[in-house]
Amino acid sequence: MASVSFVTRVILSKNVINTGRFATLSNTGFIKFYSTAPQYENIKVDVVGTKKNVGLIQLNRPKALNALCKPLFIELGKAVNDFDADQSIAAIIITGNEKAFAAGADIKEMQNNTYSSNTKDGFLKQWEDISNCGKPVIAAVNGFALGGGCELAMLCDIIYAGEKAKFGQPEINIGTIPGAGGTQRLPRYVGKSKAMEIVLTGNFIDAHEAEKMGLVSKVFPVDKLLEETIKLAERIGTHSPLIVKMAKQAVNQAYETTLKSGLVYEKSIFYGTFATADRKEGMTAFIDKRSPNFKNE
Repeated sequence: MASVSFVTRVILSKNVINTGRFATLSNTGFIKFYSTAPQYENIKVDVVGTKKNVGLIQLNRPKALNALCKPLFIELGKAVNDFDADQSIAAIIITGNEKAFAAGADIKEMQNNTYSSNTKDGFLKQWEDISNCGKPVIAAVNGFALGGGCELAMLCDIIYAGEKAKFGQPEINIGTIPGAGGTQRLPRYVGKSKAMEIVLTGNFIDAHEAEKMGLVSKVFPVDKLLEETIKLAERIGTHSPLIVKMAKQAVNQAYETTLKSGLVYEKSIFYGTFATADRKEGMTAFIDKRSPNFKNE
């Protein structure tokens, strides 16, 4: 993960930080405070959407450009796990503010780490909470998603970006390499050549280039990003939660196995849907020309 202090110096030297306002979530008209959620220091948690079925997690260290320190990730993992266990939540969104999704890791936190301490303590193990989430997780990226920020976005299932977003893995500039999936997930998104270029140069790529590469699904105006991401989550929420989870598992399997093995896995999941009440309801509703009433069974 890249150093936030290093990234900040690079950003400032390039004069690419603007003085635009932070995103004000309440202005979207979709936000409702999640009153039953724990109080956090490094993130904000809301339930959003017209049906209040989308969990929203906002990284909240604006003075540090949302640097990904350990306390933040502990809170993030707890919030993701809580939303994953909440039957009323269909999908989860992780976002930052207009300046930064997350501009890297806190170098001071890692400075005195050693190979031995990293190994014994399982450094970065908290990141697994995001990748282990059964529900769809969507990254809404405005501003900088660099180093660990880019890796966090890639941990999510779908990435939507604001038109001023910038992605990168600049760890090479501080004498290390990505450590939370940057060298492994990035080639799966953009191919070996592009991934090598990004990792070995430390260069940033903008939102439109990221979309062309396949790293980002769609790009929106900065002030429309969160609204559009919530719409996507709500669209996913119209389907059977059980079948959505099974579909996510099947797609993820494509990145972890051969095509032949993946096709066998897909077929087994497909067959498995025929043991669910929601598959029967979905097909019956289609034949009857009505909206399905899924029960998550």
